[in-house]
Amino acid sequence: MSDLEIRRATAEDVPAIVALLADDALGATRESPDDLALYLAAFERVAADPGQHLTVAVRDGRVVATLQLSVIPGLSRRGTVRTIIEAVRVDSAERGNGLGTALIEWAVAESGRLGADLVQLTSDATRTGAHRFYQRLGFTASHLGFKREI
Repeated sequence: MSDLEIRRATAEDVPAIVALLADDALGATRESPDDLALYLAAFERVAADPGQHLTVAVRDGRVVATLQLSVIPGLSRRGTVRTIIEAVRVDSAERGNGLGTALIEWAVAESGRLGADLVQLTSDATRTGAHRFYQRLGFTASHLGFKREI
């Protein structure tokens, strides 16, 4: 993976990130790559928050993967700082070549550099292949997550 650059996303990366988010069965139903205005506004909010790290992996000048790393200080677990890995996407043409592993390993290492003692993530219940992937990387399915739209 020496040809891979992992870096903070810029506003210029937003169209590529949105395309990655929309490029699967779940994302196709909830993303709108044809209307970037909401995404650009969201990018500005994310970029302004020092606890948010919207990240892209770039190969040959092309965004091939993304994730968002959120740093959350807290009181539980004796004041443990945790990170949440969210919105992980790898270009469909890049899957199976170790890119996802490299990206998650980077996120775990970056979490440590940011002072976290715990890394957590959620994965849609229907993404059983992703569940096996995360378990292979040392994550345990220790909790049951809940969401409620408002």
